[in-house]
Amino acid sequence: MEDKKIRVIVAKPGLDGHDRGAKVVARALRDAGMEVIYTGLRQTPEQIVATAIQEDADAIGLSILSGAHEHYFREVIRLLKERGADDIIVFGGGVIPDDDVPILKEMGVRAVFGPGTPTSEIIEWLQSAVQERRSRERV
Repeated sequence: MEDKKIRVIVAKPGLDGHDRGAKVVARALRDAGMEVIYTGLRQTPEQIVATAIQEDADAIGLSILSGAHEHYFREVIRLLKERGADDIIVFGGGVIPDDDVPILKEMGVRAVFGPGTPTSEIIEWLQSAVQERRSRERV
């Protein structure tokens, strides 16, 4: 189990057409030894959750620049719960106002990384979060 690579879905929900940040994060996670599935632009919450379950993902990272972050995070988390997959870690990034971060965390979003966050910080956080998730599974 310890040697199992971390599997991450990186997704761009909704109509937001700018994915440079998502691609930078996806590449950094891949370069850190993780298996990354980038779903591409304009994904629905249903598509994102279906991919995460099909790919046996440890985590879903949503990149949102459109201002619709509350809606998309809420839907992804709801669908994960509905499908019995709410142990999948949900995190995100993009242009999300600081005042909205506590709301997202209350929903179940584990972390939010804003513009300019070093990719090393995201990598370290995700490695720690997945290690914690996997240790709970073994109990």
